[in-house]
Amino acid sequence: MATSRQSFSQILLGRPLETAAAPHQAIGKIPALAVFASDALSSVAYATEEILVILALAGAAYFHLSIPIALGISLLLIVLTTSYRQTIFAYPGGGGAYIVARDNLGELPAQTAGAALLTDYILTVAVSISSGVAQITSAFPTLYPYRVEIAVGLIVFMTIVNLRGVKESSTAFAVPTYFFLGMALLLLIVGAFRWVTGTLEPITGVEMVANAVSPLTLFLVLRAFSSGCTALTGVEAISNGITAFKEPRSRNAANTMLAMSGILMTLFIGITLLARAVHAQPSEVETVISQIGRAVYGNGTFYLLTLISTTLILIMAANTSFADFPRLAALHAGDGFLPRQLTFRGSRLVFSWGVVMLAGIASLLVILFQASVSALIPLYAIGVFLSFTLSQSGMVVRWHKVSRMQPGEEVEVHGSIMRYDPQWRWKQIVNGIGAIMTFVVMIVFAVTKFRDGAWIVIVLTPSLVWFFFRIHHHYKAVAADLSLAGENRMIGARPLRTIVLIDNLHAASIRAINFAMSLGQPWTAVHVSIDSDRTADLERKWAMRMGETPLVVLASPYRSLTEPLITYVQEIRQEAPDAYIHVILGGLTTESFWQQGLHRNSTMVFRMAFRHLEGVAITNVPYQLHHLPHAMVADRH
Repeated sequence: MATSRQSFSQILLGRPLETAAAPHQAIGKIPALAVFASDALSSVAYATEEILVILALAGAAYFHLSIPIALGISLLLIVLTTSYRQTIFAYPGGGGAYIVARDNLGELPAQTAGAALLTDYILTVAVSISSGVAQITSAFPTLYPYRVEIAVGLIVFMTIVNLRGVKESSTAFAVPTYFFLGMALLLLIVGAFRWVTGTLEPITGVEMVANAVSPLTLFLVLRAFSSGCTALTGVEAISNGITAFKEPRSRNAANTMLAMSGILMTLFIGITLLARAVHAQPSEVETVISQIGRAVYGNGTFYLLTLISTTLILIMAANTSFADFPRLAALHAGDGFLPRQLTFRGSRLVFSWGVVMLAGIASLLVILFQASVSALIPLYAIGVFLSFTLSQSGMVVRWHKVSRMQPGEEVEVHGSIMRYDPQWRWKQIVNGIGAIMTFVVMIVFAVTKFRDGAWIVIVLTPSLVWFFFRIHHHYKAVAADLSLAGENRMIGARPLRTIVLIDNLHAASIRAINFAMSLGQPWTAVHVSIDSDRTADLERKWAMRMGETPLVVLASPYRSLTEPLITYVQEIRQEAPDAYIHVILGGLTTESFWQQGLHRNSTMVFRMAFRHLEGVAITNVPYQLHHLPHAMVADRH
């Protein structure tokens, strides 16, 4: 049975990798684009549509404003790309906004940046998967009632692939990512050709998501701009995951980021222009990408291929979060702000706990918001723009420190080595502009989307920061309590009292007794009496088998296994305050989980009951049950 479980695990996740194989799991620029850029690239599938959704409130006559809005967002992308390339070279160990803020701004801004990014990664999975499902239901409307089930199933699939390791996930997802890039570029080329030649007909038969309900105001334009800024989510992913790249890491990461930004800008502006050319309408039943595809190709094969590729890249976008969330969570955990389990690597050298945590929370969001992209979008992007602002502000402070250094001077800081840079002023200006622009976008987004659900993130981020510091204070308190400094904690033997808990006299309890006798110390057999008939039967067996060896019977009138034993142990502690008390339990271990569930399994109950009593140790002596084949049983009879 164990062999079959092991085989199933290896089939599902692959054979275990030794720690020494970690450097060989690094990836090159081409697969890295599939892993870390899929989130940013996928946003072109819904960023233009989100702009149109807001402009629709003023009426379709104002859809032409989507073009200058897209150009403004592209300008912001250029600033962010330049800024984050500087961050990549300054902090080659990765960590992005978290490390930059911690190094230059302090612990509170660092935890704020981390909380914002972790929240954004979770929302990225929920939004991208939900948007991918929306593409599927656009092509096959009969699947719309099952959108939540499909979305959760896709998250489970992504989880399994990512548990197999970064290298395997990049290989698996490279083909869909580049398939999307090919189809998207082909759509732009064919669409532009038909537009120039006058053969591109406007789309018809689409019901707009809303009628004009408000006048066009600056506030409405800012709302549309902030919604379109979802196209910039994922830009920071490469700076967070530098350690996944092959050497030279910083150069490969920076070049990958440049390629990603160029492709993203081309696709975003191109799709916005085509949407305007075909008079695309924001709709609940058909996405803008689907409308553009129908206008350019009709309902033929290339239309379906476009939708398939878009669906795949939206699903791949979640992979960026699966690559970065566990790494960032491990950094937090290593610094003592999240549970230490998040620093453990699984059999495939990935942070398995982080992968599973991300999948679980994202699935819950998909279920709560019914896989609705429009419902999830207001929660999206505030966190990432907060991290943008903190990262760029941290870099401004870093360049100020650099300006006070001498040529040739080096200072080792958290995550990097700081050196004098003669171009520090220009780099500081770039980061400063980036910080101001992203801060303005964050405020606009928070104000314009507040009533639509952004308040959830505004409340959630400080709550997470508070939670992080609670964990940190706990770890600090534990470290102080475990420290040997300042207290005379002598090393040496202390008296030992051994108790063997006896439920019934059988092979398992005999093994526990043999274990106690093997320790070479006096021991006492104790039975908690819940049923008087069973107790009488045990006493009869005990007298026959154990002779004069005493058996202490503790009455339990309220049928509690633990309370009489706790009272008994406390009495021993009063007699011998310095003694260790060793409680030995016999237990059955079966070959399968379902069989194990058929037994009492009271070891955990006793461990929980004694967790507050100092000097009490509990040992479980298992008795393995191996079921023999029927033929062998028959032979014995």
